[in-house]
Amino acid sequence: MFKKKLLKFLFYEPVSSSTKSFVLLFARIIFGFLFLNHGLSKWQMFSEASEMFPDPLGIGATFSMWLALFAEVICSLGFMIGALYRLCLIPMIFTMCVAFFVVHAGDPLMVREPALMFLTIFVLLYITGPGKYSVDGMLKSLYLRLG
Repeated sequence: MFKKKLLKFLFYEPVSSSTKSFVLLFARIIFGFLFLNHGLSKWQMFSEASEMFPDPLGIGATFSMWLALFAEVICSLGFMIGALYRLCLIPMIFTMCVAFFVVHAGDPLMVREPALMFLTIFVLLYITGPGKYSVDGMLKSLYLRLG
């Protein structure tokens, strides 16, 4: 009995679709909120920071900041509720690629680490999808029932 429980605890057991969807919901809320927090702090200091914001794409510092704000505020809200989930993740992934590979390229790993963590999480969540506890999941379920 104990041996069976230990093996079950130590090794992978398939989980239900509902459990996976709940874990995805939890991950979306936690990481979406953390990413949103980055965007809100940029938004609060927009007037001071927009002229000095990095311009890695050569499109102007202010426009670069607007694009980062779009990814970090608007897209993170869509990501958290799972609405247009993968479409929202594309600018978020792109922003973290630019931050990690371009803006902080010469910085030590400790400075680059948050961008790498967000990038890794966003790519993994892009692959897994939003789960059934999301706007997209509900729309898919409704579409399958109706059609």
